[in-house]
Amino acid sequence: MTRHLTRNAKGGAPSWPLLQCVALGLTLLSACAGRPTGVLQPVAANPSAAQVEMLVTTTRSRAEKPGEMFSGERALSPTFAEITVSIPPDTVRKAGEVAWPRKLPPNPETDFATLQAAEVDRDAAEKWLSSHVRKSPDGSVLVFIHGFNNHFEDAVFRFAQIIHDSGARSVPVLATWPSRGSLLAYGYDRESTNYTRNAVERLFQYLARDPEVKEVSILAHSMGNWLALESLRQMAIRNDGLPAKFKNVMLAAPDVDVDVFGSQIADMGKQRPRFTLFVSRDDRALAVSRRVWGNVSRLGAIDPEQSPYKEELAANGITVVDLTKIKAGDNLHHTKFAESPEIVQLIGSRLSSGQTLTDSRLGLGDHIVAATAGAAHTVGTAAGLVVAAPAVIVDQNTRQNYAHHVETLVGPSGGARSNKADSECGKESRTRSGSCNP
Repeated sequence: MTRHLTRNAKGGAPSWPLLQCVALGLTLLSACAGRPTGVLQPVAANPSAAQVEMLVTTTRSRAEKPGEMFSGERALSPTFAEITVSIPPDTVRKAGEVAWPRKLPPNPETDFATLQAAEVDRDAAEKWLSSHVRKSPDGSVLVFIHGFNNHFEDAVFRFAQIIHDSGARSVPVLATWPSRGSLLAYGYDRESTNYTRNAVERLFQYLARDPEVKEVSILAHSMGNWLALESLRQMAIRNDGLPAKFKNVMLAAPDVDVDVFGSQIADMGKQRPRFTLFVSRDDRALAVSRRVWGNVSRLGAIDPEQSPYKEELAANGITVVDLTKIKAGDNLHHTKFAESPEIVQLIGSRLSSGQTLTDSRLGLGDHIVAATAGAAHTVGTAAGLVVAAPAVIVDQNTRQNYAHHVETLVGPSGGARSNKADSECGKESRTRSGSCNP
């Protein structure tokens, strides 16, 4: 079977047996409706729902589809937006849960919904920030940087949930980078964090200069921790230190090489924010990342009671919250910081007292892909897609991600398209080539 799953000797498209399986997966995909897209299309407010207003800065390109706003591709320069999210009453939603709409338009009584989503220029963004900081009780700002495998709306709704459930009084600023929202786009996502370093540093520099901003906290998740740490390191080197108003940096499940982290902390100098590290030794996503990155421990999966970590964390004054025994988050145990009510409230209390997210789209089939992909070898990935195909029928997150995996492996030229045209292709065409000709 392995022989049939490899590409041909000339480096062309994958062979026919694989395309058969791909076509089967796409057929199943078209037959099963998943979570709706375009959820950022504004709707009317409902008096029973709470509201979270946020400022967004992003290096993502604009999306073509209404209600998506920004895609996973890279823009030449940062863009800004003002977004207001409606959150249904606690009587219909558990704390830590993002109540995604099952259909459009969403119902604000039961679903997360968007009330405003408008792109703005830099001047308008600065005015928005100034007016909201003046109205805040302590002049504080919370910057959230999401993790790997997040669509734009994932980051928006997750941040709104964290702000609401934590009771944070800080002005919310979402810094979102180009993630393709696909399990197999790990390399692209990682390079996108590097691509975004300068933009995030410029955001930090602006917050440092703004006299109305009295305090800045940063919450980063997963791969977003690399972006946060690199931007802070870059700022510290440029400014010969970090500003005193940068009070808290909260590192949730950081997908960062533990040795590199030590170097980054050292480069920031002695005056640096209070760091709080959220770890979980059962984090399966970080276990996969460790294998990809040469079997070096990831910061978010260390045992903080073991040497040399215990001594190094203490020497650097880093507070550790061990979430290993917390039963919350996705099946990969990678989103506990946002989905555990107690931990979200801890974050809020830390922020309020002046003291410390969607990699949640992974489904059963994605776990199979991850297990067979190893270090992203083509053969393993293809095998994972074949084995995962049955899970497309029963698992919603797998249905939503399957087409992304297929396109990553086969490419558009291989015919693995996930749009409506695929579901309308004739059976005869698929039988001959595994793809649909225009």
